[in-house]
Amino acid sequence: MSDQIAPVDPNVDPYGYLGIIPNTDGSITRLQIPTPPFSTTILDNDSSVVYMKDFVINPTKGTIARIIIPREVLNSENKLPLVVYFHGGGFVMEVTVDKPILQKFYATLAVEIPAIIVSVDYRYAPENRLPAAYDDCVELLYWIKNTPDELLKRYADLSKCFLLGSSAGGNIAYNVGLRVSEVSECLKPLEIKGLILHHAFFGGNERTKSELRLARDKILSLNLSDILWELGLPIGSDRDHPYSNPMVEIRSNGNLFDQVKILGWKILIINCDGDPLIDRQIEVSKMLKEKGVQVVDSFSEGGFHGCEFFDDMKLKDMTLVVKEFVRA
Repeated sequence: MSDQIAPVDPNVDPYGYLGIIPNTDGSITRLQIPTPPFSTTILDNDSSVVYMKDFVINPTKGTIARIIIPREVLNSENKLPLVVYFHGGGFVMEVTVDKPILQKFYATLAVEIPAIIVSVDYRYAPENRLPAAYDDCVELLYWIKNTPDELLKRYADLSKCFLLGSSAGGNIAYNVGLRVSEVSECLKPLEIKGLILHHAFFGGNERTKSELRLARDKILSLNLSDILWELGLPIGSDRDHPYSNPMVEIRSNGNLFDQVKILGWKILIINCDGDPLIDRQIEVSKMLKEKGVQVVDSFSEGGFHGCEFFDDMKLKDMTLVVKEFVRA
């Protein structure tokens, strides 16, 4: 959720945990120091194993993307799979692509899969409520399709693309994936082969057993989750809105995944039983399988929401699962 496990307890001060002050008119005041403007120069994250570069996607919206490439591929003629990564933050927290917490995650995935990673910043709620984040991430895919950047042209296999997201980013990967599955021909030469939902941030009006069991979780407490949905969803919506609760649309639309099945997409769902969201992942996985979608589960014991960002062994285990999925 942030650069480190926050010292503020979300059960006591959820707004302080988020670094915001709620205003009476429904807006918020952000307490974080503003992020400096992004450059388009080559960046160095103090690692010799990856090479990074930032690009402005939409200057009007202020959205940018970071490309992460294993340095060893720069001296070869090989093309690597492309993993488009959507970071978390509950749609509200300003978790930008240059956050230190993400750099090790990027580098590990890029080197160990190996793959080209493209990570995007999207607009945040409540200033820009959903579907703004989805719109920005779809725009990124069209930018990749049309990009003049030589790095992607030379090193990324656009015919083997996967959408990976963590927490709110997992929600984005799911919703953006469904949206673009209907226009897959328009994205070529970019061809998506699968979705990877890592601790995907889903919700619903009815509480799950894992949410109740971990209601006072120190990372994603129930009251914090409710606030994030209140700030992120369209005004007047509740947590059973399809942006939050995928089960609503899955149950009501029998043809929802027809195009996903025609395209032969696979969906990898990663979570652990220490995450309050685990029951929602299990429910989504079960229903997708019943709909005939190719689903791979990776549910582990212990851990907590986003634990791979803090636990090297958990990150290693996740990387192996993603590598097998991408390389299958």
